[in-house]
Amino acid sequence: MRLSLASVAVTAWVLGRPAVAKFGVTTKGNSFSVDTDGGLVFDVSKSNGDITSLLYNGVQYQGTSKMTAINSGLGSAQVTAETVNGFVKITVAAKSQPLTQYFVVRPNDPTIYLGTYITGEISPGELRWLARLRRSAVPNGWHGTAAVLDGCTAFEGKDTFKCPNGETRCKMYTSDRFIDDQVHGVTGKNVAIWMIMPGVAYETSSGGPFMRDINSQSGGDQELYWYMNSGHVRTEPWRFGLMGPYAMRFTTGAKPSPDLDTSFFESLSIKGYVPSSKRGAVSGTATGVAQGFETVLHWYNKDAQYWTSAGAGGQYTSPQMKPGTYTMKMYRNEFPVAQDSVVVTAGGKTTKNIASTEPTPSVIWRIGNFDGQPFELKNGDKIERMHPSDVRMGSWGGSYTVGKSSPKDFPMALFAKQSGVATVTFNLAANQASAATVLRIGTTLSFKGGRPSVKVNNWQGSDPGAPKLIDSRGVTRGAYRGYGEVYTWKIPAGTLRAGTNALTIGVHGSGDATWLSANYIVDAVELQGPSGADSPK
Repeated sequence: MRLSLASVAVTAWVLGRPAVAKFGVTTKGNSFSVDTDGGLVFDVSKSNGDITSLLYNGVQYQGTSKMTAINSGLGSAQVTAETVNGFVKITVAAKSQPLTQYFVVRPNDPTIYLGTYITGEISPGELRWLARLRRSAVPNGWHGTAAVLDGCTAFEGKDTFKCPNGETRCKMYTSDRFIDDQVHGVTGKNVAIWMIMPGVAYETSSGGPFMRDINSQSGGDQELYWYMNSGHVRTEPWRFGLMGPYAMRFTTGAKPSPDLDTSFFESLSIKGYVPSSKRGAVSGTATGVAQGFETVLHWYNKDAQYWTSAGAGGQYTSPQMKPGTYTMKMYRNEFPVAQDSVVVTAGGKTTKNIASTEPTPSVIWRIGNFDGQPFELKNGDKIERMHPSDVRMGSWGGSYTVGKSSPKDFPMALFAKQSGVATVTFNLAANQASAATVLRIGTTLSFKGGRPSVKVNNWQGSDPGAPKLIDSRGVTRGAYRGYGEVYTWKIPAGTLRAGTNALTIGVHGSGDATWLSANYIVDAVELQGPSGADSPK
């Protein structure tokens, strides 16, 4: 049932007094004004679909420099408002972009439910929801001071800043992995504004469960983001269709649940929306990942992506998925250990067990873990939230002695023209020195073709060749994950010796004589070969 705007807006006098505003949408000049009857009243421009006012409990939160919108605004658009089955629905059809934006509101709920439908790539090459808010009203960004720009000066591109105390700031430092990022927000006195992204919100995005992107920035405005498709460390093509549903919710401070009920979208004629009745699921057991590591399951094809983590005993159930044939991957944390395929049907429940197929050679020693993450290595605990040059960082490069050093002594990244190489000193028993051995180095992200150079005693390992290029700054903007390359070298007979040996690891590649020279992020390093009584692991 469709109701007229007048039937849901209280604009007349009742019993000689002004009527109290109730749930509905009215026309106000060049805007549609929506009262949620839950404390939130917001205005949407009729000419371009920008949100131009955000009043919550009588306080204005909309910034003044730019409005709240997709990207930095859609330009001209056809904007319509209606009520459908008791919900307010505003449709913004962009005139110069292949995009339709939806705003949906339900009674007594201070939440703007959102859906973004695209049929092609969006200029300028990424797709994001960006709320520009009065910083004086919501001064606290996501992840503390990671993107607070006060008094800081851009020193790398236009987005990475150095502060007078030597600390660094970047809006990329507010990012979290998509698998973890279901709710993030900005806060102030007795208020918080949250982005809520239930699992289904990411299904038409790109990048997989470990993709990360900007969540907030505290400059002139307080900026609150949700990235749907990004050019930052991009590893796969964009997907098209409905991004969402997702939501922007106002509270008096409490963080909302990530369990966002958007089933009512089924009755609203939203392009690309697929109800649960037309979806299927996969469940089963995932085995072979050692205790202490997360087991992640990931399904993807050209149209959709999904993920979940296995529980006790490796049991898992996928999110509700669109019908189709999917590649299915299993990860130890973020390191792939198995791959299969699965077919999902509407209304179907598919059983699919998966087990690690990773080889398990004998290892003489290993530094770090092959888990797709550098966090246990030197500076790995800081790299997501600061630049490598930040004063809070430890030194780069360094020396590691097998049996004496800890992973925190080995650098999580190496740069061609900055901070030197990493050296590893290790002892071998006679049987190990004479046996066939393999050096294995895992990396998680490369920049400008950076890849390991290796020298063992007097032997120089071959150049493995540049990996697939990702045309985006990575480690300097807090990113650590790309395609994830693993390199191996067979060490020739006569190279190693009983007793002390030395490995030097550097970088093939060049580039600027700064932190933007060729570089790569280390996952783990190991020497494969037979065990020996006098060779500490």
